[in-house]
Amino acid sequence: MENCKIENMYDLDQTMAAELFEGKTYPWEVLPEIGEFIKKFGETLDPEIYENKGENIWIAKSAKVWPTVSITGPCIIGENTEVRQCAFIRGNALVGNDCVVGNSTELKNVVLFNHVQVPHYNYVGDSVLGYYSHMGAGSITSNVKSDKTLVVVKDRESGEQIETGLKKFGAMLGNHVEVGCNSVLNPGTVICPDSNVYPTSSVRGVVAPHSIFKDAEHIVKKN
Repeated sequence: MENCKIENMYDLDQTMAAELFEGKTYPWEVLPEIGEFIKKFGETLDPEIYENKGENIWIAKSAKVWPTVSITGPCIIGENTEVRQCAFIRGNALVGNDCVVGNSTELKNVVLFNHVQVPHYNYVGDSVLGYYSHMGAGSITSNVKSDKTLVVVKDRESGEQIETGLKKFGAMLGNHVEVGCNSVLNPGTVICPDSNVYPTSSVRGVVAPHSIFKDAEHIVKKN
């Protein structure tokens, strides 16, 4: 599971939540702590740059937030980020700088690094999205197993498995991951950096770095 470690998945210089990841090995370990981190970190934000817009809600003055957006704290929205019409932010959401949260997109218990785009009809829950990752229109993270058992991360190449102890776990997307339109990222999905997922895919387990996920039986390395 070396590829899934935080140091191999993310550039911590590209998130204001770097401290949240300190002392942890795998990125999903931050999921239970996102809300409390936002509450504490929000109090330290520069009031020249951020406005307190409600209980545990901080929005950068340079961000563009449409009036039809629904935001529940704890939440931080970074500089130059755009949150478009009818987005639904349900709490425990830390959205970085220069991001796009699109129309009718829903966020819950997430960290979005800088330059992340979830621009059209996306659901992202209990997930971490790395620097410059992008989810195509209609793609979602499925964050609870149908049998409600705890999520296990499975590496298809090595056969290794890690029990996370989490009931809710959507997806971990590394830096520069591209997810095609109308794809479903099943609970416990980890897509390592610089990988692409074909449209309408159903993804589960670990996708290695620099890969193209065509379907579960056809995952190829990029040239």
